[in-house]
Amino acid sequence: MPVFIYFVTVLKNSFSGALVFAVASATDFLDGYLARRSQQVTKFGVLLDPIADKILVISALIVLVDQELIKAWIAIVIIIREFLVTGLRLVAVSREIYISAETGGKLKTGMQIAAILLLFIGHSTVLGWTSAGLSFAGVICLWISMIIGIFSGIKYFIYFYKRI
Repeated sequence: MPVFIYFVTVLKNSFSGALVFAVASATDFLDGYLARRSQQVTKFGVLLDPIADKILVISALIVLVDQELIKAWIAIVIIIREFLVTGLRLVAVSREIYISAETGGKLKTGMQIAAILLLFIGHSTVLGWTSAGLSFAGVICLWISMIIGIFSGIKYFIYFYKRI
């Protein structure tokens, strides 16, 4: 994350920042995939992987708000949802209930990553042009991810409630 933040805030190079963000997202996905494939999934990993996702996404959202590419309230809603679900998972673990990522949560994360990449690439000046269309698509993806996130968050709480 420090390299990503350095590119987009210090160097003001949104395109390179987007590339770093894409690599970080891809390696996070690959790590999870390889752990599941080789049956090396641990309770620690089940908790730590979503936290790594959240650090990645929340950092990017803060930068996007700072650069006035998204409204602060959208980032706040997304960040609050992330903290609530993470808190729920920690409480669940303390009660020996393990809540792994469900399809809605994975879809939400994928949409957030797509939105962030579209927003940064759309804001960049690659080869001397900018793309308002990519930025608009990024905002739409962010809205979709926010809505999916709210519903998947509710689903996590219902699951937890039924288990206790």
